[in-house]
Amino acid sequence: MRTRLSLAVVLGIALFGSYVYAQFGDKPSVLSTITIKDDLFVIYNDLVPGNTTVLVTNQGLILVDNKFEIDFDNLMAQIRKISNQPIRYVINTHYHGDHSGGNPKMQAQSVQVVASERAHRRMVETNQPGAPNVTLENSVRLYLGGKRVEVYHFGRAHTDGDVVAYFPDHRVVAMGDMFTIGDGLPPLVDYPGGGSTREWPLSLEGALKLDFDTAIPGHGKPGTKADLAKYRDSLTTLVRRVVDMQTKKASRADVEKELRSRFGFQDFHIQLALDGMMAELR
Repeated sequence: MRTRLSLAVVLGIALFGSYVYAQFGDKPSVLSTITIKDDLFVIYNDLVPGNTTVLVTNQGLILVDNKFEIDFDNLMAQIRKISNQPIRYVINTHYHGDHSGGNPKMQAQSVQVVASERAHRRMVETNQPGAPNVTLENSVRLYLGGKRVEVYHFGRAHTDGDVVAYFPDHRVVAMGDMFTIGDGLPPLVDYPGGGSTREWPLSLEGALKLDFDTAIPGHGKPGTKADLAKYRDSLTTLVRRVVDMQTKKASRADVEKELRSRFGFQDFHIQLALDGMMAELR
């Protein structure tokens, strides 16, 4: 029974990753750069793949996420507009290929890849190339060129291995897909990857205890701490609403309609998360 369950989880993760790649990863994205501080930047594109954050130091660069493999050349071109310093670390906020696809090519350049132990496990289970070299259970600090980045795992959210990268001297957090901004970007729970609608707001509570002003989402343009708190509140409302509807014996169609009309779910989110959400919140 345990073997069957493990196989089902692995197949589910592979299906999720394949679906994302098939929908969005067939050609390089058009990238642009947003300046957050004099030494901190976001390499941005519409929708998918995820944002890449770049911290510049006099001893090299620290990145948060590195998009699909197909975006590698365009990503490096944007990075070289910012700095010619070598990349020393890349932090994967989670295992999905639109945030970690550049790992193998960066590792070939002696870049250290940092992620949660759970994200490492997901990548190994599905034979995803570029598994992290450095992992954390709860937190780790990176020091480079006199600057510091703190990496935290606060619990289950989008997946079971999401981490937040905190730049304390800049009062900035890079949230990965624990936080998204924009139309067509509601919260997406990767159930095969261990995500949880119920626990997600609690994980955001951990992030909100950090001292910051700017929150960089996994997808969408940078927001504020107030935006992240609003996102937490919306998720809390979503949980309560789905629980209440199921207590009152609402149908799957009724729950789907509510998620689309009130919370902005698209076909993609319904297909990948609705059944898992209803099962978790039943």
